[in-house]
Amino acid sequence: MREELLGIPPSERVLLLPHCLRPSALCPGRPTKDGFQCPPDCPITDCPIGILRKEAERLGYKGVCVAPGGALALRFVQEKKPKLVVAVACQKELLEGTEAVTKMESPPQVATLPLLRDGCVDTEVDLSAALELLREGISAG
Repeated sequence: MREELLGIPPSERVLLLPHCLRPSALCPGRPTKDGFQCPPDCPITDCPIGILRKEAERLGYKGVCVAPGGALALRFVQEKKPKLVVAVACQKELLEGTEAVTKMESPPQVATLPLLRDGCVDTEVDLSAALELLREGISAG
């Protein structure tokens, strides 16, 4: 188990996802000032964003942000004040984001998972590894 996940309940965790995980040609979601918003009745059942968002919400996460970049993600973390940030992104964004978060007053722990394939559009994540990371340290529920 990752040490940073020990003892932190879902209600004190947030999930950060990159908007580039969405299937761009089919996605009905829309960008907003608070991040990318998926419609509640999204027809794309195999979208990694939808799958990860639903699981984080089911587990009781404090929030989920689907961000186009680090500035919005950092603002979300500053507003939510979690004890743990679970972040999925390209390696560059993970490094920059982790560095920015550690400079915050009372910085949260950070658990990261790099994308399998990046490139800013139609990227890929190891979905089972991402789901495992979301659930890690949480009692079955």
